[in-house]
Amino acid sequence: MAPPWALLAELTHGCPLRCPYCSNPLDLARRSAELTTGEWLDVLRQAADLGVVQTHLSGGEPLLRRDLPAIVTAAETAGIYTQLVTSGLGLTPRRAAALADAGLRSVQLSVQHAEPAASDRIAGRTSFAAKARAAAAVREAGLPLGLNVVLHRDNLDAVEALVELALSWGASRIELANTQFYGWALLNRARLLPSRQQLARARDTVVRLRERLAGRLDLVWVVPDYFDGVAKPCMGGWGAVSLTVAPDGTVLPCPAAAALPDLAAPGVRDRSLEWIWYRSPAFNRYRGTAWMSETCRGCDRRERDFGGCRCQAYALTGDATRTDPACALSPDHGLVRALADGRAAGPAAAGPVALGYVYREAGAASAARSST
Repeated sequence: MAPPWALLAELTHGCPLRCPYCSNPLDLARRSAELTTGEWLDVLRQAADLGVVQTHLSGGEPLLRRDLPAIVTAAETAGIYTQLVTSGLGLTPRRAAALADAGLRSVQLSVQHAEPAASDRIAGRTSFAAKARAAAAVREAGLPLGLNVVLHRDNLDAVEALVELALSWGASRIELANTQFYGWALLNRARLLPSRQQLARARDTVVRLRERLAGRLDLVWVVPDYFDGVAKPCMGGWGAVSLTVAPDGTVLPCPAAAALPDLAAPGVRDRSLEWIWYRSPAFNRYRGTAWMSETCRGCDRRERDFGGCRCQAYALTGDATRTDPACALSPDHGLVRALADGRAAGPAAAGPVALGYVYREAGAASAARSST
């Protein structure tokens, strides 16, 4: 087994935004359960020794951690490239300069829409103006700026405006990532799922803009799961290239794996990262091909798509060992085809909603689930 090269460090689940597509689990880690500064510094030392060369410092909102500069410095000292993944709220010129001095290498700023009012509605609070100020602070600090946009029904038609926004804010990269339906996005799927026509228009727009902006802007399009009949090689395969450390120290092959009920994921407070990566049952569970169903085991794509996403298989079928229903060869593919065609959008969101969203906040998921 090769060592990992990437680490997603979820420093906190606390966040000033309430995005309905958030990739955090429905059961958010409490601030009181978070790893201490010393524990995070030890995690980064272990990660470097294991082979990690790049980390996304994420959350929630990592700027809520007052020890963020110390964490950045620890990663830089260990030889790990750091990228801050942030909402931008709280990223002042002073803080951006301090993080750059600590060794931060780049910033990825989330944006919900190119139109301020629409962006604020999706985020669940007034935030667009703060994001514009954060982008300026990043440029002033001399750090590379990238934008990340999670695409869904309510912003897919604004792709061109979002790309123009990236240019006007001085970004060198924009990632247009179609919603992955896990966690809060799965809870909000009925509201977020786009139409095939929307996706086709957006894809055509991206192709045209790539031609026009070649050399000016790195434009990344992350394909959707439900529409193409092809299973994606999630994270390069289960426990193959990356690991995620949650705020409370739980270590996962990917962020969405927190939803798998019988994974028994280990934690850094009990085991070393080396043991977790190479020896833990959780990380070895879906490596190789022995776990695969006959559909995958006999397929010539098994070494390329690795059977697709275990978390998606569980979310759609209740069984993580089944072939990812996104694959056209899956016996469960009819589930996603019906969703993509608008024939089975699922129940409407219930509970504490606005504009049809169940906003990300403590207790909202439980309230929504109990009312359906």
